[in-house]
Formats: sequence, C-alpha cells, structure tokens
Amino acid sequence: MMSIDDQLAALSRRTERIVPEADLRAKLERSTKTGTPLRIKLGMDPTAPDVTLGHAVPLRVVRQFQDWGHKAVLIIGDYTARVGDPSGRNKTRPQLSGEEIDQNARTYVEQVGKILLTDAAHLETRFNGEWFAKMNLLDVLRLTSKKSVAQMLEREDFKNRYTTGVDIRIHEFLYPLMQGWDSVMTDADVEMGGSDQLFNNLVGRDLQADAEKPGQAVIVTPLLVGTDGVKKMSKSQKNYIGVTDPASGPSGMFGKIMSLPDVLMESYYTLLTDLPMGPVKEQIQRSPRDAKIALAKHLITWLHTAEAANTAEADFVTQFVKHEAPQEMPEFGVGELGPGPHKLPALLVRAGLAASNGEGTRKIKEGAVSIDGEKVTDFQKCLTIDKATVLKLGRKYARLLP
Repeated sequence: MMSIDDQLAALSRRTERIVPEADLRAKLERSTKTGTPLRIKLGMDPTAPDVTLGHAVPLRVVRQFQDWGHKAVLIIGDYTARVGDPSGRNKTRPQLSGEEIDQNARTYVEQVGKILLTDAAHLETRFNGEWFAKMNLLDVLRLTSKKSVAQMLEREDFKNRYTTGVDIRIHEFLYPLMQGWDSVMTDADVEMGGSDQLFNNLVGRDLQADAEKPGQAVIVTPLLVGTDGVKKMSKSQKNYIGVTDPASGPSGMFGKIMSLPDVLMESYYTLLTDLPMGPVKEQIQRSPRDAKIALAKHLITWLHTAEAANTAEADFVTQFVKHEAPQEMPEFGVGELGPGPHKLPALLVRAGLAASNGEGTRKIKEGAVSIDGEKVTDFQKCLTIDKATVLKLGRKYARLLP
C-alpha cells in the first residue's frame, strides 16, 4: 500500500486543486487506520450518448482511488440533466426531454466500465432521480433556501452573464444545489470534477455541513481541450472524442487523435496516460506525428485492445496515406427503403453518415461525399444498391448492402 504522501504525489499529475488538501489527507489517514473505504463521488449528466476523453481525466483519478481500495460513487444525473449544467456557459442550455436523457444514460455505465472497476466492492451507481423525483415543492423551497442570490452570483459565469445583461433563468440556480444535494444523499467523502465544477463541488461541501455530515474534500482536474484546439472538450461543442464511439469505433478515435494540434500533445499525455513525461516530451519535440500515433495506439489499447489499436493504425494508413477505403466499416442494408433507385442524401442518412437529408445535401454540394472512391457533387443523384457500395462522408465510411 502506498503511503499517504505517495498517494497525494500520484494524484498531483492530474490534479489542479484539492480543497482542502489537509482534509483529504486526514480522510486518507482515517481510512487507513479504520480500514473503511472512502466514497469517491463523480457525477455525469447524460446530455449526449457519449462518455468522452474529457470525462476520462477525472475518471482516471477515481480509478486511482479504486486501486487503493476505495469505492467510486457514480451519479448519473438523470434529473440534473433536465436543468442543464450552466458551468462555463454564456446562455441557458437547451432542455432535453426525459426520453432523450434516458436513452443517453443507458450506455453510460458500460462506457465508464472501460476505465473504472465495476464490481460491487468498488463501484456504486446511482441515478439522482432516486431522490429528486420524490421531492415536493416544499422540499425544493427548503433546498433553495440554503444559498442566497448573492452567493450564486459569486460563480464567475453567472457573474459575467449578470453584469453583461445576459439572461440567467431561475432554474439554472438550482443546478449547483442539486449537485450538492447528491453529495448529501450519497455521503460522499471526496468529489471529483473538472476545474469548472469547483463552485458546484463546494456547494456540496456546504450542504453536507448544513446537514451535520462531514464535508467532502474536493478534487478538480484540468479541462481537456477538444479537437478544435481551443475550447474544452464538450459534447455540446461537438469537439469531443468518445471513449467508445459506436459510429466510427477505434479507427475513428485514431483519426481524431491524429488530427489534434501538436500543441495539445503534452497535456493529452499528462492527463490521459501514466507514461513518464521525460521521454514523451522528447518524442513530441522530435516528431509530433509519431507522438500522436503512439498516443492513439496507447489510448485504444487501454480502452479497447492492442489488436484494435493495430487495426486502427492500419486503417489510418490505408485511408490517409494510401487513400484507400478501410476493410472494416459499419454496414447497413437498404432493403427497408424499397427497391430503389434511392436519392443519395437519403442513403447517407440510412448509412448513419448524415443526420438529415438536408445535411446530406449540403455535404454533397461541399464535395465531401464519395461513392466507391468517386467524389459526387450532384445532390439529386439516385442509386440502386444491387451490390456492396461504399459511401464516404469526410473521414467516415459506411458500406451499403442490397
């Protein structure tokens, strides 16, 4: 078992702040003496189907705690998602329907299982609808009485919106209170989150104290920058890499990592791997491209298999070096569409390459679509699928079958 000092040193690689560190140390020492595992809370709102590499940063810290014998408490925010986390936003988030939230949540535990230990001794999964669905209006009013408007406006994003005259809807003030109440209901000893969650995490600590429970220590991690190289990785910004991407799989992850700006390599290695940074920095300086290949293979091996990593590399070489279609790609039958001929935008939607006929039409006009390797710009083109046919949109491939 690592000493407390060694554990804190290990946490420092992916830790931006620990509040308060003395409290965390005391909790670790008490756990060591009593043999009682700490409860390490991490909340995730199912606002989209994918768990991202941005989530993987705090999840890796949670896994460290699990490896030391502690218990992860994963909160699937099926009710907080109905409010929408306002952190870092300059406008109100669009609200999702209950059906959308439930659909997104279905695969979260499976995806998180790529990173966390999922046996009962190491993981407890809770949906916060378990307690919020039982609240009546009086319960909500009691919860809102725990904080003042002035305290809420101490949050930087709320303060900025207020001073610039941008709307803050009253329900947005509920989000930090709801996240904090999750900590009360689950007796969290430690709460993990990205650095933009610090205010919300500390609300949880305050609410625990108000409920005469021990306050949680808070650990926040740096925010992973997304594929655009500018903004934090976010599902709403569509600049994310999924832990498991059902549409493009390991090959899609490989391609997205290869497209990252060189300047992000050091932070990605630091936050997503445990590799020694001395040799990594030398490799990045010597050949950023080789560093990206190594990172992509390392992450895919971690989240999938070594075989998947090798296949993804081979697919990348085939597509972007040899400019050939990969052997492995999603396949879709078109029988349900009738005998044909079929309009190309509808086929792109059937193949999962476009979300709508309108998007498919736009991409065809942009020259982003090809059929069996031949670029197509006629959005009115019709096809009869009487043999296996490969469609490509941007970097995504799909094979249509009769």
